[in-house]
Amino acid sequence: MFQNDFTRRSALCSLSTGLGGIAMSALTAGRSQAAEAGPLAAKKPHFQPRAKNVIYLSMRGGPSHLDTFDYKPQLTRDTGKNGKYGDAKLLGSQAEFRQHGESGLWISDLFPNVAKHADDLCLLNGMHGDTSNHQPAVTATHTGSINFVRPSMGAWALYGLGNENTNVPGYIVLGGGQKGDYGSAFLPAYYQATMIGGKSPVPGPPRVPNIKNTKMDSTAQRTQLDFVQWLNKNQLKKDVHSPQAEGMIQSAELAYRMQSSMPELLNYETESPSTLEAYGVGETGAGGAFGKQCLLARRMVEHGVRFVEVVHGGWDHHDDIKGNMEKSCGETDGAIAALLQDLKDRDLLKDTLILWGGEFGRTPQSKGGGRGHNSKGYTTWMAGGGVKGGIRYGATDEHGYEAVEGRMHTHDWHATILHLLGLDHEKLTYRYAGRDFRLTDVHGSVPEEILA
Repeated sequence: MFQNDFTRRSALCSLSTGLGGIAMSALTAGRSQAAEAGPLAAKKPHFQPRAKNVIYLSMRGGPSHLDTFDYKPQLTRDTGKNGKYGDAKLLGSQAEFRQHGESGLWISDLFPNVAKHADDLCLLNGMHGDTSNHQPAVTATHTGSINFVRPSMGAWALYGLGNENTNVPGYIVLGGGQKGDYGSAFLPAYYQATMIGGKSPVPGPPRVPNIKNTKMDSTAQRTQLDFVQWLNKNQLKKDVHSPQAEGMIQSAELAYRMQSSMPELLNYETESPSTLEAYGVGETGAGGAFGKQCLLARRMVEHGVRFVEVVHGGWDHHDDIKGNMEKSCGETDGAIAALLQDLKDRDLLKDTLILWGGEFGRTPQSKGGGRGHNSKGYTTWMAGGGVKGGIRYGATDEHGYEAVEGRMHTHDWHATILHLLGLDHEKLTYRYAGRDFRLTDVHGSVPEEILA
């Protein structure tokens, strides 16, 4: 499901359970503390973090590593030969690869602008997962599990660290997708994502319908909300445990504060003309929409949002791999480069972990001019937030089919993300149904080689 806008009402519904007793303690301590206490307030990490915030550039459909960030000259030389991976013929990269930056990283011509930031990129060429089916792989990428409803990594990050700015949601998804991938599962519901924007781009900044109360001023609303919260408190005393009342306490406070914070946060039109041009905000279609979302992601981490995901779909290229990759990369290359440069210019990249990648990669063989699904070996990359730039970690075989060196499973990827945020993935647990759950289940290790 996709939604083009979100409302205060949907915020109240989506944040419907939680540790209301903690939030009520803040309310009874005084209005001035209401925005600063409670389970969404900033928390101490397990150890000194390298990153404070995350921006995940999620490329849905499985982008081809063989045509972007995994240079395989042998595959190109063997084009047209029978592969050992089935009856289809091998197909070399559909773009030229060149070395970039002082590091000399090999990046294809499909990402000419991103390539200018080669010395900031940490290419993870040894990624692998458990399934080559889209939705289970997307779910695993977000939650660590292909079979069960689990909290997403954004929810875990917010649960572990809280938010730097309690006037805005701490976990935001831009660009649509299935809500289950961004859920909190058994974690309190106010840790799940707030979804803004949808599959179809709309002109101008995203709207927040009903953000303003047309019948009451702020003082009157505060008086009304205090009365409602008093009723909620009495309900808690009566029921001892009431998820509905608990959730309403926290969500109502956040919705009240969002009235003044969200319109300002989403109004990218206050940015300079040069910034808007760099992100391609004036462009039409998917490229312009993605540019807006990348610019909003920068504004969000600048305002203290803990975890932002930007979704770009359409990477499932089973035919015309050359033309489709040119289209998808063209829609994203400029905005990603602008995001990296903008964060550097504002001295934010060192504290912001950028993630790029899809749910899996593609096969070295081709049928019908495209590539099939491949979870045995693919590429994602990281930048900023405490990772080494200008390096390649891991490798696939000579044809790019399977990870053979520096193998990094989805669980390892999650463990590394949490580690960079100052969280020990083995200690970040939540007790549910008689056991302690964690994002990485019983797996995961952090490759020290990629840490700055």
